[in-house]
Amino acid sequence: MQHLIQHFRKDEQPFIEQVVGWQREVEDRYAPKLTDFLDPRQRFIVESIIGQNADLLIFTAGAFEEAERKRMLIAPSYFEPTEDDFQIGVYAINYPAKFVQLRHPDVLGALLSIGLDRSKFGDIRLEENTVQFALASEISDYVRANLSSIGKVKVHVEQVDLITSLIQNEERWIENSYTVSSMRLDVVLATVANISRQKSQNLITAGKVKVNWTVREVVAFELQEGDIVSARGFGRMKVIMTEGRTKKDKIRLQVGRLEQKA
Repeated sequence: MQHLIQHFRKDEQPFIEQVVGWQREVEDRYAPKLTDFLDPRQRFIVESIIGQNADLLIFTAGAFEEAERKRMLIAPSYFEPTEDDFQIGVYAINYPAKFVQLRHPDVLGALLSIGLDRSKFGDIRLEENTVQFALASEISDYVRANLSSIGKVKVHVEQVDLITSLIQNEERWIENSYTVSSMRLDVVLATVANISRQKSQNLITAGKVKVNWTVREVVAFELQEGDIVSARGFGRMKVIMTEGRTKKDKIRLQVGRLEQKA
């Protein structure tokens, strides 16, 4: 266990221990284990740990094409999954679109407000007057019974036939090179977002910055390759790779910024 933990951050240790528990469960029962919806960083950890075991396989699904959040099946090598094994349904939210426009934070907040853990539902997709989201099938009845309004807007939730068109991902990553004096969160955020170091620090200490979907309030937090940073009002960025150092000993950094189609 210790040799695995040293490659990850200390606060990721509880999740690593959970993954090791899943591995042992599959090995002991010789039957597949279905996870909740995991973000890309969590899936990377699962793949890093389970991938070392030649007797186990990993499968993923998130219902939507290019889904960000996906469920994983950790399974013995004999297992061949079907779509049903992932137990994911896609649901649409019907609402009076003529009078109000729902946004992603509105839908996310409404799902959390009825007592759902974020791991129980996947991507939320919006397009014009349509809202769709992926949901763990085991809680679908609960959601349909309890999600009756978003803010002051009355809504109705109904399952979408997967043969029906699902909303496509309209986001793309734009890559650029930067030079930074260090990998500190405040330094990289200020450089990539083109804001002052003070403003960067204020965003971080105010709890408006996440690294790998976790709020980070320490300005000196050290970023690593593969980290995804989101700052409220400045979108999302990904540390793709470090490209060495300049003659002035600054770090060359390849960073992707997420752009949404207008």
